[in-house]
Amino acid sequence: MQDDVVIELKSAWKIFGSRDKEAMEAVKSEGLGKTEILERYGAVVGIADCSFNVRRGEIFCIMGLSGSGKSTLVRHVNRLIEPTSGEIWLMGEDVMKLSSTALREIRAKKIGMVFQHMALLPHRSVRDNVGYPLEIRGESKARRWNVSQHALGLVGLEGFEDRFPRELSGGMQQRVGLARALACDPDVLLMDEPFSALDPLIRRQLQDQFMALSEQLHKTTLFITHDLDEAIRLGTRIAIMKDGRIVQIGTPEDIVTNPADDYVRDFVQNISKLKLIFAHTIQVPVNDYVPAAGEDLGQSPRVSEDVDLDHLVDIAVTTTQPIVTTNEKGEDVGVVSKDRLLQGIKGGK
Repeated sequence: MQDDVVIELKSAWKIFGSRDKEAMEAVKSEGLGKTEILERYGAVVGIADCSFNVRRGEIFCIMGLSGSGKSTLVRHVNRLIEPTSGEIWLMGEDVMKLSSTALREIRAKKIGMVFQHMALLPHRSVRDNVGYPLEIRGESKARRWNVSQHALGLVGLEGFEDRFPRELSGGMQQRVGLARALACDPDVLLMDEPFSALDPLIRRQLQDQFMALSEQLHKTTLFITHDLDEAIRLGTRIAIMKDGRIVQIGTPEDIVTNPADDYVRDFVQNISKLKLIFAHTIQVPVNDYVPAAGEDLGQSPRVSEDVDLDHLVDIAVTTTQPIVTTNEKGEDVGVVSKDRLLQGIKGGK
């Protein structure tokens, strides 16, 4: 495992059913598919041959429709679900070889979990809900209160420490759940559709807050969602799942500009590309560009090759010249003409 890789799954399979081992052997020997496994063994394929890694500090989004296997997949990372076959590595440790004691230790101290339904304890205050994992670990009351106070401050809930869950809105309850996960200062956050039940405005606000927290705390996050807009907005990289398999992994720009198949293409066809595609993707190398009549690159505006289409559009409306892009040294590296810009807006490359 590379030093910067925190989570890694290698060829992970989960087959549900009493004949799961037989079905797994048939997959290996005969290459049976999901339908054949169900018909022959009465077994259901939850995830199939899934491999990916998550680097330190990354928000890795797993996106798919209901039944695609994404929630099953995330529960393998801390072995809430045991794989039928494959490897799971967490911070350099082979999770499949951990004893029950070591596994409980990792779940308690290294991993924080946030779900759509937070299951807050209704008879406990917000402060006590946040400090509950520390109570299980045997921490003192003073320590629990101090940590809870800090975590609630991170999620903007100062002043609500003594309220009960029933006195909070849905969005505030989700913040309590996030604070509870952060209270143990975990290395990894596993988040399974934490915002999907919220109203759009509250959802966006929590997304903003989560992105700010992620940048501040540098947590490694595995984030599950069925919403491509959310995955694109939050994700450093995205894995798209279908029928238990990962069909594509890439940056938001990769996914939008180079969909792997028709399934992914259908997902991204209505996504705005203005914030996702960058100048370096659509530019022509400066040495290969042939100016049209009336064009003078010496008079062209200069921008970083890392700016997005939205920024390029703002510049393009102010000039008749093509836009010249520069690298981090300030050197001219590419040219974005009006035609290339329009092509980028319409369809990527």
